[in-house]
Amino acid sequence: MKKELEQLSQSAKQAIENVGTSKELEKVEQQYFGRKDGELNNILKSLKTLSDKEKKIFGEAANSIKQELRNLLEQKKNSLGDKQVSEQIEQGELDVTLPGRKKDLGSLNPVSTIQYELENIFRSLGFMILDGPELESEYYNFEALNVPEHHPARDMQDTFYIKGKDQGARSKDEERLLLRTHTSPVQVRAMQKYGAPLRAVVPGRVFRYEALDASHENTFNQLEGLMIGKDISIVNLIAVMKTLLKGIFKKDIKVRLRPGYFPFVEPGFELDIHCLICDGRGCSVCKNSGWVELLPCGMVHPNVLRAGNIDPDEFSGFAFGLGLTRLVMMRYGIDDIRLINLGDLRFLKQF
Repeated sequence: MKKELEQLSQSAKQAIENVGTSKELEKVEQQYFGRKDGELNNILKSLKTLSDKEKKIFGEAANSIKQELRNLLEQKKNSLGDKQVSEQIEQGELDVTLPGRKKDLGSLNPVSTIQYELENIFRSLGFMILDGPELESEYYNFEALNVPEHHPARDMQDTFYIKGKDQGARSKDEERLLLRTHTSPVQVRAMQKYGAPLRAVVPGRVFRYEALDASHENTFNQLEGLMIGKDISIVNLIAVMKTLLKGIFKKDIKVRLRPGYFPFVEPGFELDIHCLICDGRGCSVCKNSGWVELLPCGMVHPNVLRAGNIDPDEFSGFAFGLGLTRLVMMRYGIDDIRLINLGDLRFLKQF
């Protein structure tokens, strides 16, 4: 076996050295490294007939020779390539003064860019990054979030319902399916899975049966946030929101909190930011008010905590739903939300 390896090594080195063209090199490579009839591979296959001690000795030697020959082959390929280019230049077949061919490079959608920045900010605050199904059950989208049956958001005019039912549902409440209207269903799913304490954000697409205009789309992105623990209060909510906005805009942003009703929080607030498109003067994005509604937020309703199997007498928490797409519009000065999902390269290449 040792003699065979030495002979093969010498003959292979000699063959590689004598090669003059790329085609000849391919034949040499196939002769020694071919999968079926390659001489080196045939020797490696015969190792199975040896004892364990011999396998170790000759196996290491064979692999060492294999690596050495591979390196020689690679060096020969490079030298032949350089030689071929030189010959083409000398014969006038290759004009090195011609400009190169520019390769188009892809880039992230601005929504993805801002999403990743937000994820990094929240990771630094100890939050997990979670995901959830876009095709959601009516139970998790509404019932578990304390949204009553008579709430207008549950009407066909506001929500995309799906024909058919979830056959794997655990109850009748979970049978009816829809395209989720917000990322909030993951709140309950996260509490059921991880319990308390809990810190998590959930970026993702949501769907609304909307009339399209400069500030409304039927498909857009949100980022849900949730923090559950003992003695969590509105002070914690405001501190996290300020950290979030300063981190994403790289400056202090003027904000205001307005009382707002949302079934899954109590008390609830609307957090608005000073319109960065018109600097508060009034435009189509802020509906000439100078303010843009960015996110609803508030303290998690006790009924939602119970749906997540968490005792509201022991734990409290806050939640918020960030309009990720609107945040992108503020960051880049985009005055029409419909541009983001058009897939127009003239628009996307700006980012």
